[in-house]
Amino acid sequence: MKRKKAITTFFAIFSSLLLITGCSGSDEEASGSGDGKTIEFMHLWPEGSSKQHNEIVSDIIEDFESQHPDVTVDLEVLSNEQYKDKLKVLSTSNELPDVGMTWAAGFLEPYVDGDKFAPLDDLLEGDLKDSFVSGTSEAYAIDGSTYGLPLELNIATVFYNKEIFEKYDLEAPKTYKEFQEVVKTLSDNGVAPIALGNKDRWTGSLWYMYLADRIGGGDVLTNAINRSGSFEDPALVSAAEEVQNLVDMDAFVKGFNGLSDEEAKSMFMNEQAAMYLIATWDLPNYTTNEDVPQEFRDSVGYFNFPTVDGKGDMNSFVGGPGVGLFVAENSDVKEEAKEFASFFVQQWGEKSVTEAGVIPATKVDAKTLDLPQMYVDVLEDLNNASNITLFADVQMSADVAQVHLDMIQSLFGKEVSPKDFAKEHEKALSEE
Repeated sequence: MKRKKAITTFFAIFSSLLLITGCSGSDEEASGSGDGKTIEFMHLWPEGSSKQHNEIVSDIIEDFESQHPDVTVDLEVLSNEQYKDKLKVLSTSNELPDVGMTWAAGFLEPYVDGDKFAPLDDLLEGDLKDSFVSGTSEAYAIDGSTYGLPLELNIATVFYNKEIFEKYDLEAPKTYKEFQEVVKTLSDNGVAPIALGNKDRWTGSLWYMYLADRIGGGDVLTNAINRSGSFEDPALVSAAEEVQNLVDMDAFVKGFNGLSDEEAKSMFMNEQAAMYLIATWDLPNYTTNEDVPQEFRDSVGYFNFPTVDGKGDMNSFVGGPGVGLFVAENSDVKEEAKEFASFFVQQWGEKSVTEAGVIPATKVDAKTLDLPQMYVDVLEDLNNASNITLFADVQMSADVAQVHLDMIQSLFGKEVSPKDFAKEHEKALSEE
């Protein structure tokens, strides 16, 4: 995987967020080159579940169309899983939207290998030069060319309900033993400790990845995936064992393997569970989203995943760049599509910070913005990050990611042993 090294480099230099880049998109003159052309744009932020993201996108489209009166942006919006499924279908028939959203690394590879996504190096060397936090755009590079423009950075963290914790005299745990005591106390008192919607499977992968990181170190999982290590490493087997120990402790809400992430999120936000491990794309729900009651937002805190048996660095995170924009290689309006993608990125940065509490992949002057304290704390965590392990299913090829996600659900459901869990991963990786 040629891009992985770059994933971690930007965290060492994350203070570059405090540098500001000029955004020329807002004062561009209408190009007049559209001749009544239509750009098809597909994204994954529905109004219902991602209202603020959705509104920002609509505002950017409106601004773009006002400055480019001969170009219309035709919009389609799908939920996360629906989006992924439809993208696969459209790619097989060469009917991808002109501009859409993609993830980095393994997710990107088959689309690039199939000549579905256009290289965007001309934008990075032009209007977007020096716009991105160091290392973010590199995560979308394959064999020296970049095929995606990143919009977000994310790390996963454990959000918790401070009022529930206070009720049972609990504190945010720093060690895994303390974490287990929190789980036991909550469970003994009839409170569901952890909201988990493992029907989506990547949600359970977050728990597995953190246990792997804390037990085996920040590179053990990535090494297994890139084949410089093995998935049958004792640390990776131990992480799988610990997942099943948590299941045995009734750590997760009942029926977790049949619940979607949206359902689990709802349980946490309705105070039916005390903890919820999710990435910082959820920050708006606990900071700026006025549709969420202020009383609940005030009750939410977060803690970094604890150490396990004295091992692991709490400044090591699971995360990485979030979604980015692609331009379809066979687009009939490729130049207009690139122009729109560039405009979108330039507008997205500050809007996403101030209006949705998103951590953008572009440089913004954080010191000049009025940000919620939790957002500031997350930025500080990123400044101090010792390592970021890119989401496992994103690192993997599509076929191996499918095995991983299926095995995660089987592991949590206790349908596979930890050793067989590791063996199936090793088999899938060795057959690539």
